[in-house]
Amino acid sequence: MQNAPESLEIIRARIERAHRRFGPPPDRVELVAVSKTFDAAAIRPFLDAGQRMFGENRVQEAKEKWPELRASYDGIELHLIGPLQTNKAREAVALFDVIQTVDRDKLAGILAEEMKRAGKRLPVFVQVNIGLEEQKAGVAPSDAAAFVGRCKDLHGLDVVGLMCIPPEGDPAGPYFAHLASLARDAGVEKLSMGMSSDFETAIAMGATHVRIGSALFGHRG
Repeated sequence: MQNAPESLEIIRARIERAHRRFGPPPDRVELVAVSKTFDAAAIRPFLDAGQRMFGENRVQEAKEKWPELRASYDGIELHLIGPLQTNKAREAVALFDVIQTVDRDKLAGILAEEMKRAGKRLPVFVQVNIGLEEQKAGVAPSDAAAFVGRCKDLHGLDVVGLMCIPPEGDPAGPYFAHLASLARDAGVEKLSMGMSSDFETAIAMGATHVRIGSALFGHRG
């Protein structure tokens, strides 16, 4: 594995080149460093190098390492990028700053209740099952705009964007373009799309957030 500052600088430079090449929108592309399965010791060098936005898949794993890291570093913004069970909603609201995987009305309602109880209003993304894959979470593309509307109007959530994971093995570009179109229809501005293998394509299609793990941390065991 490359040392953390080197891998971080390489990815930041690639993001900047892609952004310059393809131009606005957006004005800025945020790097969400996906630290799932890596412990606090592996994350600290990235924090030391100035990275502050991270993504985790599981509430329990995040609970085990991020409170300690937050005590040592200011300005951390932690995104939940994995599926969220309703019985973990209270912990998720306590731990995370952004939730990217809102995908059903029951979860939206419970998140709204937990945010109200905690005195918070976290920004959320709606996850879209852009490839209509049975094994993946997310609302159907045809339901995205209506679901965003319910999240905002019925549940009072601060929906800021859409998130997707394209089917593995397919060219990602058309799926990213579709998500961008859905976001315009839904009236949201942010797009969380693109991972280590395809984030430059995502930037070309308007990504505001790219979720990169292996290209930063190396491959997980």
